[in-house]
Amino acid sequence: MINVFVLQNGRLNQVNIESHGDLEKVQPVWVDLTEPNDQERAWVKSIYGVTLPGEDEVKDIEASARYYEAENGDLHLRTDFLFEEDDGPSSTVTVAFILARNILFSVHGEDLPVFRLVRMRARSRPGSIGDYKDVLLDLYQTDAEYSADALEGVYKKLDEVSTRVLQKKLTDQAAAEALSAMAHEEDLNGRIRRNMMDTRRAVSFLMRGRLLSVDQFEDARQILRDIESLDGHTAFLFDKINFLMDATVGFININQNKIIKIFSVASVAFLPPTLIASIYGMNFRFMPEFNWHLGYPLALVLMVCSAITPFWYFRRRGWLN
Repeated sequence: MINVFVLQNGRLNQVNIESHGDLEKVQPVWVDLTEPNDQERAWVKSIYGVTLPGEDEVKDIEASARYYEAENGDLHLRTDFLFEEDDGPSSTVTVAFILARNILFSVHGEDLPVFRLVRMRARSRPGSIGDYKDVLLDLYQTDAEYSADALEGVYKKLDEVSTRVLQKKLTDQAAAEALSAMAHEEDLNGRIRRNMMDTRRAVSFLMRGRLLSVDQFEDARQILRDIESLDGHTAFLFDKINFLMDATVGFININQNKIIKIFSVASVAFLPPTLIASIYGMNFRFMPEFNWHLGYPLALVLMVCSAITPFWYFRRRGWLN
């Protein structure tokens, strides 16, 4: 899919592209390609002289491959963006940016929510976009805002998990569900932190390249300040997740210790009856109790009493609670 946007009165307006001729007629400020096919790649190369990177090149994480200036002056950047599916695991999608011919080219494999937000806002806020570099900075700023919203969602989910974990009685099933939820939120929090780190590197690269105007440079500094605040929040959430995990594992250990305690008390309580039965189970010839008429019922009563007495003592001491 190829989405082409032109700048009109500070607004991004999308132009419908159906053929090579449609693309030649417009003067875009942003060309956004989602899973482009060979034909769309050929259109971009023939009209603008820009060779779009392949999937393997986009996923290359070496620093020299993620931010560099080509021999023809084109600026290449690779940036990770957060992608969350409904009722699915979160992931990061690497987007390849190319700044050439006063146009921003972007190539990615998923229709990212950050890109949809930028398109929607640019249409409703006239004057917010001045050129292709403003589009790129707006994408980074919106990415930081989207990550902040995702962190709020993580905190909300952890608050719900905390309510379940810190209740009076935590069952093993509830503990397992809580651990699963915490693992999911920990993964999302880690992806957000990694995403912000990558965005910081990209914005710093733009600032060092002296490609930005004075206003754009100030916008970039504000993006870095926002990212800095998000870093502190992700660190706080990591600490909260670790606390909840330790608390949950502690409650699981307490439940297991209770079971072990019950077996220990039962084994200790049945030691005296076992001892009595063992004594009278010995087959010695000269044992005076063998001639008692009440020997058998007396042994049974003695065994019952010796079993009840430890249970009564343990309950009195509170060891069975």
